Amino acid sequence: MTDLDTYELCNIDPEDISDVLVKVEKSFDFKFGDKELKDTKTFGELCDIITSKVQGENSNDCTTQQAFYKLRNVIADTLLIDKTGITPDTDLQKLFPKNIRRQSFINIDGHLGFKTKVLRPKHSITGTLAIIFIASLLGLFFFWQAGLVGLAISIIAMEVANKFGSELDLLTVGQFADKLSREHYLKSRRVSMTVNKNEVVQKVKDLFVADLGLEEHQLTRQASFV
Repeated sequence: MTDLDTYELCNIDPEDISDVLVKVEKSFDFKFGDKELKDTKTFGELCDIITSKVQGENSNDCTTQQAFYKLRNVIADTLLIDKTGITPDTDLQKLFPKNIRRQSFINIDGHLGFKTKVLRPKHSITGTLAIIFIASLLGLFFFWQAGLVGLAISIIAMEVANKFGSELDLLTVGQFADKLSREHYLKSRRVSMTVNKNEVVQKVKDLFVADLGLEEHQLTRQASFV
């Protein structure tokens, strides 16, 4: 086992890993048992447990491709455009200019049946609110009433900012389809009761890479959580 294998996972905040595992549960529609992961020491062991829990008839087709076709149809219906003009390289910014973006994605979520969560507030807003939150925490030690008010304001403001944010980090429809296939795996498939068992480990890796800032080559079977 190399230093790379042992370092990258055991030094990640356990809460961040827990957040990714919640996404895994949601994407593949199962729940980990309360103590099921207690003795899990490596990424390979985690993937073995996940693979064993994923249910559905095996079907060797590409989920990302199916997510793209499903997304293409929904976008075409939402924007009232010809779906044949939508490709994986189609620019999301051009498809969804700011003046129609929020409502368009509300409609897309309604068609898909789940929240895609692709829009965010401006970084300047989230940065300012983060500073207010931290300052309010420190303020609790000096003037707790003002600190509590600051915390409440920053939390409420962040919820509002997230609700009305209209910034896009994704660049293309293909990237959007990738996000759907890793975060909503079963719902992205043409037949939700099927699963491509050969894709499961890769989708788990994709979630770890996207959410924890890891490189895929770091996620070996031997990569350790302890």
